[in-house]
Amino acid sequence: MRDFDLSKWLKAQSTEVDAALNRFLPRATAKPSTIHKAMRYSIFAGGKRMRPALVLAAAEACGGNQDAAMPLACAVECIHTYSLIHDDLPGMDNDDMRRGKPTNHKVFGEGMAILAGDALLTQAFEIAAQCETSPRYPLKEVILEIARASGSLQLIAGQVADLEGEGQVISRSQLRYIHERKTSALLACSVRLGGMSARCSPMQLQALTEFGYNVGLVFQVIDDILDVTQSSETLGKTAGKDVKSGKATYPSLIGLEASRKVATVFTRKAFEALHPFRGRAIALESIARYLLERDR
Repeated sequence: MRDFDLSKWLKAQSTEVDAALNRFLPRATAKPSTIHKAMRYSIFAGGKRMRPALVLAAAEACGGNQDAAMPLACAVECIHTYSLIHDDLPGMDNDDMRRGKPTNHKVFGEGMAILAGDALLTQAFEIAAQCETSPRYPLKEVILEIARASGSLQLIAGQVADLEGEGQVISRSQLRYIHERKTSALLACSVRLGGMSARCSPMQLQALTEFGYNVGLVFQVIDDILDVTQSSETLGKTAGKDVKSGKATYPSLIGLEASRKVATVFTRKAFEALHPFRGRAIALESIARYLLERDR
């Protein structure tokens, strides 16, 4: 672990993912060019490529290779970016900044932003369909994995509950429901897809599921903390939006220090889930530690 440079590893993976996304997405000049420019604007607006990194790290932990996992890494990034575009819309969070740049609807207009999100979601399945498959995890299973994680019972369910909870007094269990679906679902899907690309064993797939679930909860709790403690410049998006919009967060429900303790518990569970890999999941362990330490 001491010799593993996460920053260097993430930068290298991000470069590879960006190159692959550039190949998979239609060119900006392809007709109708406006929609392809809008899609590319948000895909290449920056970001840490955390979800693709989790796909690639999980594949590595299971003895797989980057080439087999790359289409799935790009697919989850397309889904994540689509969700951000729609999340920022006036009818949702109404945000002006994302990843340090004007949001998609601020540049291309609300209608085009909706279409760009729709197109990226569709593009994700086109990209995923080009992955290598195996008898253990045929293409049907891969597509079902992505569809379920991004559908009305998971990712969208989280967004719905988040919207309906604005300005309401909700319980800690209701907040966890939102986090499980809005964040954990796609993160767990990411590591599962990485494992599936490497033809992982059922035991490994279960371990990755537990890891992704808990890492997703860590990610969202820390995001809630950062929304309170950091500036817009540091976050690359508007700080304090959760408080202003009346959204329930861990800090608003239990306070900052208690929230940090909750994040620590989820991180410990994530590390425990990786025990079956016996030290071969170094990148996954480093990512979990990085996510916990973002607010330090």
